[in-house]
Amino acid sequence: MYLVKDISGAIGLMAAALVLLGTWPVVLAVLERRGRLPQHTYLDYSISNFLAAVLVAFTFGQIGGDTPETPNFLTQLTQDNWPSIMFAIAGGVFITLGTLATQYGWAYVGLTVTEVMASSLKVVIGTTLNYFLDGRINKAEVLFPGVGCFLIAACLGSLVHSSNAADNQEKLSNSRNFTGNTAKEELTRHLLEEEEPKDCEEAKPDVPRAVNKIEAGTADFLIHLEDKRSIKVLGSNTMVGLGIVTFAGVCYSLFAPAFNLATNDQWHKLRDGVPHLVVYTAFFYFSLSSFVVGLALNAWFLYRPMAGVPRSSLRAYISDWEGRELALLAGMVSGLGNAFTFMAGQAAGYAAADSVQALPLVSTFWGVVLFGEYRRSSRRTYTLLASMLFMFVVAMAVLMASSAHRKPL
Repeated sequence: MYLVKDISGAIGLMAAALVLLGTWPVVLAVLERRGRLPQHTYLDYSISNFLAAVLVAFTFGQIGGDTPETPNFLTQLTQDNWPSIMFAIAGGVFITLGTLATQYGWAYVGLTVTEVMASSLKVVIGTTLNYFLDGRINKAEVLFPGVGCFLIAACLGSLVHSSNAADNQEKLSNSRNFTGNTAKEELTRHLLEEEEPKDCEEAKPDVPRAVNKIEAGTADFLIHLEDKRSIKVLGSNTMVGLGIVTFAGVCYSLFAPAFNLATNDQWHKLRDGVPHLVVYTAFFYFSLSSFVVGLALNAWFLYRPMAGVPRSSLRAYISDWEGRELALLAGMVSGLGNAFTFMAGQAAGYAAADSVQALPLVSTFWGVVLFGEYRRSSRRTYTLLASMLFMFVVAMAVLMASSAHRKPL
């Protein structure tokens, strides 16, 4: 199998993973804003995400020599390593729950804040756990100041969301389309006038309408976005969105330590003479459990949706080809990003590999360019946003600087 043997190679993989993991959320957010049901999107995403793990296992996992200490992927499938497999499966469950929560979090608090808070919580909790699981191979005097920077970024992310929500409320209150009642009451009335069917199979074909160009950041832009998107959240309680994102961050913080235990057996659960799971075998089981859980939960959500999403069905999902290629692309990109992160973590320590959680630097760029996030916001919001991104740059650099060679356990 292919092994990363030097720090420079590990940092290169971290950089590639940073771009990939910062891009796939944007693709899914685009589909949600276009009105595609999140259940349909995640089912497609799950399929290609698992296929990415299979691709990695049969390429990187089969390259090179097959030794007793580092067996190839196919060789290891027949070995008695179920304790490690169960840790990998647990990691897949955690990342699936986190990703599902994140998908709804984008609608509630925006792409930027969701990625910032979830990533920061993952680093604060997950990196600390990985540092001790890795036998403290990373430089603590460098690593933990970086963790502190991520924590500050998470706090700033919460403030950015609150400030931007206040800006949006003011825009709606001052809009010529909303008079008399509060912005939230008027928005509710406006949406009820054009209420969509609760069952997507009962939906009538869209009637073409005259479309005028709407400037991003205006009240009309917010109303138009709410009309089109699949998850209706504008005017909802701020704490709901922050609660969803916090749950996502906690789930994200646990999948990497579980994967670390799967590949390094720090708790000595394997029998004597049984080699540790290699990264590619662990990633296969990790992705398999993620696929199964994602499939089961979203099949349930087809008929029992949440967050005001219309009901759907298996037949409606199969016939929904609009945006399917983008959802499949997102799953493949995410799978490769996670694979590169784990490959780098096995070489330089999983705590240092958490530097890829600076992915909001990438997703914020796409959020501003593609979605017009924070357009026409207040000076306070811009100041908080700039401060948050600066802390991410510092945190990413510091965590990468803490990289060190992994020593045999």
